[in-house]
Amino acid sequence: MVLYIYLMSRTTRHQVIKGLQATLPRGAPFDLPVLQSFGVSPQLAARYAESGWLVRLGHGVYAFPNDAFDVNGALLFLQRRVASLHVGGKSALALQGVRHNLGVRDTLVLWGEARFALPAWFTERFPARYVNARLFDWSAPDLAEATLHTPPGQTQGLRVAVPERATLELLYEAGTGQSLEEARHLFDGLRSPRKALLGQLLSCCTSVKAVRLFLTWARETSLLDVDDLLQQYPVRTGSDKRWMSRLDDGTLLSLKPYG
Repeated sequence: MVLYIYLMSRTTRHQVIKGLQATLPRGAPFDLPVLQSFGVSPQLAARYAESGWLVRLGHGVYAFPNDAFDVNGALLFLQRRVASLHVGGKSALALQGVRHNLGVRDTLVLWGEARFALPAWFTERFPARYVNARLFDWSAPDLAEATLHTPPGQTQGLRVAVPERATLELLYEAGTGQSLEEARHLFDGLRSPRKALLGQLLSCCTSVKAVRLFLTWARETSLLDVDDLLQQYPVRTGSDKRWMSRLDDGTLLSLKPYG
């Protein structure tokens, strides 16, 4: 009788694992709430990990053994945990054809408005950093979502900043997390930005440096008609005084109010 109960229990556990393997998408981690929806308790998940049916990546996070999940699968998992998380700045521009130093494997730049520490299981596999900043004071409720999308050729559901938003994220970091020189090279690679969208973003951008740097470089490169932009939109340029700051590399950045 004891042997029968043992065999039945083992068979049931095996069926559950088979169900997980057949149902959950491969190439991505999963967490305890997902496992519990299949009837797998935290205790049972721990036993599955001990027996080699699952691999424990971190607290409450699991994957199938030998399942080499890719960065996009891992990002979709993180996005479900952090609503505002998205690929931003330099990385977002790269996914949309704006690159500098082709062939160099860059650190993945992720953005979000919530405090969050990238888990070790993610950064050990994918060199990445997370920028937590409220760069925009969203005046239009739908603008935040409207400026995130999935570029062509990327995994469905992956949230990436559109080029106009990614550019301001890049400029926010210029001279700190991002070199000013490379930021300028990337800016020079921009083509045909949407003026109306830029006007909206510049009108709710909280970083005077990012706004003024955009206006300055836009004038220098003739990316768009800056004076016309300033007439049409209430761009946040700060005071009428110069904005000055000593950057991490020692460069003194001096920016006029209107570029």
